[in-house]
Amino acid sequence: MKKLLAVMLAGLFACVGAYAADTKTDAKTDAMNPQQNKMKTCQAEAGDKKLEGKARQDYVNNCLKAKPAKQESKMAMCNKKTAGMKGDERAKAQSECMKG
Repeated sequence: MKKLLAVMLAGLFACVGAYAADTKTDAKTDAMNPQQNKMKTCQAEAGDKKLEGKARQDYVNNCLKAKPAKQESKMAMCNKKTAGMKGDERAKAQSECMKG
């Protein structure tokens, strides 16, 4: 009976260990930093364009150097959406926009 229990516990620990190792790998790929995400995107774009060798290297280098488009602030976007509204209507729309 003790041997059976020991074998069952060993099997359980083996399964838990494999699961824990698998979740660490998934978390690692999900938590890539922005530079890694940009590299992945640039490499994928180069692959889509079927670039190879020097052309691919140049494309990826230029892609990585490119600055992202400046993102409009949420406040500026909400101001544009509520342009023309007045009073309480505008205040309520602004509040909803900033929450969402």
